[in-house]
Amino acid sequence: MTARRRAPFVVPGFSLLLALLILGPLLGPGYLLLRDAVSAPRSYLTDSALGLTDAAARAVPQDALLATLSVVVDGGLVVKAILLLALWAAGWGAARMVRAVLPTAGLGPRLVAATVTVWNPYVAERLLQGHWSLLTGYAALPWTVCAAVAIRRGHGRGWFALAACLAAAGLTPTGVLLAAVTAVAVLALPGGRSAAWLRVTGALGLFVAASAPWLVATALAGGGGDGSDPAGVAAFAARAEPGLATLGSLAGLGGVWNETAVPDTRTTLFALVGTVLLLGVVLCGLPALWRRRRHPVVAALTALALVAVLLPALGATAWGLDVGRSMVQNVPGAGLLRDAQKWVALASPLYALAAAAAVLRRPGTWSVSAVLVVLLALPDLAWGVGGALRPVHYPPSWQQVAAEVARDAHRGDVAVLPTGMFRKFSYSGAAPVLDPAPRMLPEDVLQTGELVVAGGTVEGEGTRAQQAERVLLTGGSAADLASLGVRWVLVERDTPGPRGESATTLAGLERQFSDEHLELYRVGGDVARHEASDRARATVVAAHVLWALLLAGGLLGAGVLEARTRQRRRHQP
Repeated sequence: MTARRRAPFVVPGFSLLLALLILGPLLGPGYLLLRDAVSAPRSYLTDSALGLTDAAARAVPQDALLATLSVVVDGGLVVKAILLLALWAAGWGAARMVRAVLPTAGLGPRLVAATVTVWNPYVAERLLQGHWSLLTGYAALPWTVCAAVAIRRGHGRGWFALAACLAAAGLTPTGVLLAAVTAVAVLALPGGRSAAWLRVTGALGLFVAASAPWLVATALAGGGGDGSDPAGVAAFAARAEPGLATLGSLAGLGGVWNETAVPDTRTTLFALVGTVLLLGVVLCGLPALWRRRRHPVVAALTALALVAVLLPALGATAWGLDVGRSMVQNVPGAGLLRDAQKWVALASPLYALAAAAAVLRRPGTWSVSAVLVVLLALPDLAWGVGGALRPVHYPPSWQQVAAEVARDAHRGDVAVLPTGMFRKFSYSGAAPVLDPAPRMLPEDVLQTGELVVAGGTVEGEGTRAQQAERVLLTGGSAADLASLGVRWVLVERDTPGPRGESATTLAGLERQFSDEHLELYRVGGDVARHEASDRARATVVAAHVLWALLLAGGLLGAGVLEARTRQRRRHQP
């Protein structure tokens, strides 16, 4: 087999190797439970999973997908598989993008692009923050560029590929927004075999279809309709790392708001060294890209990268924070913008192209050197980001409590003690973790969405959950809980947090289960029903089905047309 024929297998193999090197410890038995990431053996298609509560639909359709798949496959395995596929696809897609935009690039430049895309602070920080589903949107970006290039060239498979990219990125609202902005930026510039306005219109139509689950859920439930807490703008603003201003951190694809969700090397002056090494590889390729500045794709990605770095940096200034607070108070859905650093993902396609361009003329030794430099810029991304990513083993009491709730014929929601969204279990490590109860139990778990960040509080949208917490903390009666739709109270015994006068309330309830980890209490009598209507659930389920069909149809259509194209090429003289 010739080197040319081996090359198609080298890039995906190399990308898979990088993904395994990062996720290795997590792939053993157990579950992902780290900060915002929660996986469970089995989750359920509750109103919360469908986004039909008074809280914002932030985990739609992610939670519904896990609830559906975990009926037949262990939910922890599903999350690990999606995360591994995302990192693998990110590197492979970057190499495909280089081949589409820089057709003279050989194997070396494509491997460099794959390394820059997979091995950087953005990936590390989002893994540590637990944003596994956001990384599917990140992984879709280079593939989105490839799809947009194909559309500009008049290839029908481009539309199928774009549909698949937007749907895959649509596992979370932010992901589909990232992919849609990238697609529109590339498709909107003049040139190509079709009118720009037709291309953009088609892309926006696919964006709406890919976003149907959370758009429909938000419209029906009104989650977050009153605006987000303006305190979240400053709490989630991009952050300067040691030796770097905020702009420098963002330019190096770092600067996440949570200073504890970063690799150890980003907490010291090595953050400056690592940023210089990464940007050194990228900057070496910018002159070669500048010579191609009239290429519409290069121009679009350059503009996108500048905006992705500069706007979050401006958003962290006093003026920018004021503008952000005004937006989240007055513009519906603007709360999506508050974690400003996540939008830096839009710079990654340009970084990959520039890194590949840096080694175009001497692809051999220079490519190997560039790959090593990028790896050395963030050495503790390896092996679970320095060991922070590791599987967790839940105590059996979680499954016993879930079974107890499922056995009861009288439905109702679950309130949880201690109050708050985050926990510190003995089996989950030192970092705070999102309460697993909403993913573990077959009934809706009332969560306020309130977050404690940097010593301050960012309010959530769960008003009924806030009322239930108030009842528990003030020692209210079982009747007070019943009026709020609460059938169960779950006490998580092995985690700190506010409990107030809840012992008075619990004394009036029926204890159904107890061990060293969990206690489950039942509210007797009639409980008010607070659940979405059958029509609302059917409508949101239909939106989820549309999303799934878009993903499956896009992948199938793009694959069939790609296979036909390759077959025609093989038969050409």
